[in-house]
Formats: sequence, C-alpha cells, structure tokens
Amino acid sequence: MPTPEESVVEALKSLGVPWEAIAIDPAFADTVAFCEKYGYPAERSCNTIIVASKKEPKQFVACVVLAHTRLDVNKRVTKLMGVSKASFASAEQMMTLTGMQVGGVTPFSLPPGVPLYIDDRIPGLDWIILGGGGRSLKIKTSPAVFEKLGAEVVAGLAL
Repeated sequence: MPTPEESVVEALKSLGVPWEAIAIDPAFADTVAFCEKYGYPAERSCNTIIVASKKEPKQFVACVVLAHTRLDVNKRVTKLMGVSKASFASAEQMMTLTGMQVGGVTPFSLPPGVPLYIDDRIPGLDWIILGGGGRSLKIKTSPAVFEKLGAEVVAGLAL
C-alpha cells in the first residue's frame, strides 16, 4: 500500500503539470511553522481544509484557501454544500476520508466525489505551495493544476 505522499506524487505525475517536491521536517508541517522555517510567504501557501456537514448523511467538501486568509465556513461553504450547518472535519474524519494527516492534506489524492473549491485569489498567482499528503512533504506548483483537478473557483470563499 503506497503512503499518502507516494499517492500524491503519482497523482501529480498523471496530471502533467510542472511541480516540485519539497521535503520538510514533519515538526514544521503546519503552515505558519513551515513558512517561518523554510522562508515561503503565507500569501503563496495554501491550506486544504476538509469541511463536514453537521447532519446525516454526512457530506464532505475540500476547500483551498491562502494561508493568510480564513475559510468562510458559516456563510460561503454551507451555501455551496446546500446545508444549514457545517464545520471543519475532525482529524479523525479527515484521516478516514482522505488517509492524510493534518498538515499534509492536499487536493491531489482526494477520494472520488469530494467537491473541490478554491478561493478566487489563487488562480492569479504564478506559483503556490500545497500539502504533499503527509507531514514530511510540500508541493510547489502552478495554480493551473486546479483546472486539471476540476476545481470550482469561488469568489469570497475566504475572508
């Protein structure tokens, strides 16, 4: 069974977009610590956040926002999901759904059927940093990768 990082690398190879793997110390996987330790700007670092509906049947979506912004779960994401209440998925829910740990969640190996939304500030950048599936890997790539992933660009996804 491949590791989450290996699955991400395989997914990236199949997308046919330029990318760079950045091996990191897992202790610095959280975005703020990563940016400080490795000198990357928060304005180019993306957080992939899994959101879960509160009521059954559980629905999950993946949202990608820049690290210096905050995902608008209560208004924007609940509207996209068509639910009255949603919240960040727990670490356990995220691991069960994606096989990835907090600090490594990435849009590159999401299970089929999980909608992917990205904030409208991301496509205008020339490069971004995303999680690599686990806490020891980050991926530097172009936002054009989201077109290949079928992501929906959402105005005001983040505040």
